[in-house]
Amino acid sequence: MNWIYEPWPWYVAGPLIALTMFVLLVVGKQFGMSSNLRTACAAIGAGKASDFFKFDWKAERWNLMVVLGAVIGGFIAANYLSDNTVEINPEIAQQLSEDYNIKSAGEAYLPSEIFATEALSDPFTLAILLTGGLLVGFGARYAGGCTSGHAISGLSNLQLPSLIAVIGFFIGGLVMVHFLYPLIF
Repeated sequence: MNWIYEPWPWYVAGPLIALTMFVLLVVGKQFGMSSNLRTACAAIGAGKASDFFKFDWKAERWNLMVVLGAVIGGFIAANYLSDNTVEINPEIAQQLSEDYNIKSAGEAYLPSEIFATEALSDPFTLAILLTGGLLVGFGARYAGGCTSGHAISGLSNLQLPSLIAVIGFFIGGLVMVHFLYPLIF
């Protein structure tokens, strides 16, 4: 049963994503994860604090099912369909070990030095995670959507703003990894 731990090949996953996008297009919906957070906040009453959350969230309930499906699917994939390791280039693993003291590269799904529960007790790590989360949330709203919304939904609808946003996301990611991350850690 080793096949169960293998990623789906592009020729299976790609058409499934395309089919999902086609169905959403036909029913007049757009896919994106950041809009789900807005729907969840509106559902719990955030409209009392900000006009941004004052809208008919019940019409967007399907968004909440997307989040629920992502959480359940992620749990099933991580616990039952994965061997919880990521194959990584040995040179990169060595560099992570030497430069950033990340010894679990290639041995764990996520580096335990950063993502273990114990790491959350470090105020610096917690501050970095909170700051990063706020910046990602602000960026997603400022860009009019998140990476999945622009890259999957927006590009499949041939929207120029989505192309510009996706290019910006990639540039931002490259700047973070190559320039800012080494300064922080």
